[in-house]
Amino acid sequence: MKIARVAGADGPFVGYLDGEEIVPVVAGPAAASGEAVLALAMAVNADPDLRPRPVAAPVPAAAAHLLAPVAQPPAFRDFDTFERHATAAAARSARSVHPLWFELPVFHFAHPSSIVGPDAPVAVPPRCGEFDFELEVGLVLGRGGRDIRLDDVSAHVAGFCVLNDFSARDVQRREMAVGLGPHKGKDSVTAVGPLLVTASEFAPGGPREVPNAIMTARVNGVEYSRADLAEMYWSFAEMVVYAAEAADVAPGDLFGSGTCGTGCILELSFMHGSEKYPWLTPGDTVELEVDGLGVLRNLIVASTGPGFVKDAGRARPRYLPIA
Repeated sequence: MKIARVAGADGPFVGYLDGEEIVPVVAGPAAASGEAVLALAMAVNADPDLRPRPVAAPVPAAAAHLLAPVAQPPAFRDFDTFERHATAAAARSARSVHPLWFELPVFHFAHPSSIVGPDAPVAVPPRCGEFDFELEVGLVLGRGGRDIRLDDVSAHVAGFCVLNDFSARDVQRREMAVGLGPHKGKDSVTAVGPLLVTASEFAPGGPREVPNAIMTARVNGVEYSRADLAEMYWSFAEMVVYAAEAADVAPGDLFGSGTCGTGCILELSFMHGSEKYPWLTPGDTVELEVDGLGVLRNLIVASTGPGFVKDAGRARPRYLPIA
């Protein structure tokens, strides 16, 4: 089942895609928070034939204003699971992939409050001249836990969606030189959507088996990226197990697959030149598509924040807001 969270005239509602229409099944506070999306997904995973009773007339999917299927996850962990991307990123820094990459499904925490949905405008962060998309798949937990076993992960997964981990590459590069991060280079915005597809539909073999799904990225209608989700070195199940090792994970937690091979401008510009693959600028439209999950589209707009500058009047200058 493909589940949508929709902005309705009387507030958000949750429904499921039926052909070219969305059938509303939940309205009210549960739909606003996204809890109803998780509950519906988990119920359908247990019974794929389930079709809840409608609470209103169906609406045309083409006219629906879709919201991020997960409004604000308790936590967002973004992993690095595609060897082709890891190899290209390492080559850009004149190094090879660290041997530990093949032993640990590493991740970083990103900003859970920066989630936006399909067709939402995405602002270039302040101080950023190298704005990038990242083509990923997101997994959403429907049930929390701790020290989860590989064989038990299926019972915790609600569904999957397309994920765009927008990145300020120049900001990221500066802060990672200190030995921490990425943080400000990553936390301005992450787009997810357009729908949450239940685990029973998208990954019927379970999260230990990575399904084949072609992943593509287009900028202003021109294809930039093409890969297959099945190229993941680490499975979604291994990602969840590693995250839950001696730590709590919660319903609604979002897990990013990491960028697929060729799935960002950082990689493409290094391989083919920045003239062919320039950084994103206001006015650009980015479309990420994953077979079975749909198309996530966002328009890039100009920065809306003031940015930061050093306060040179202090003995030890620090960053302060621009007046």
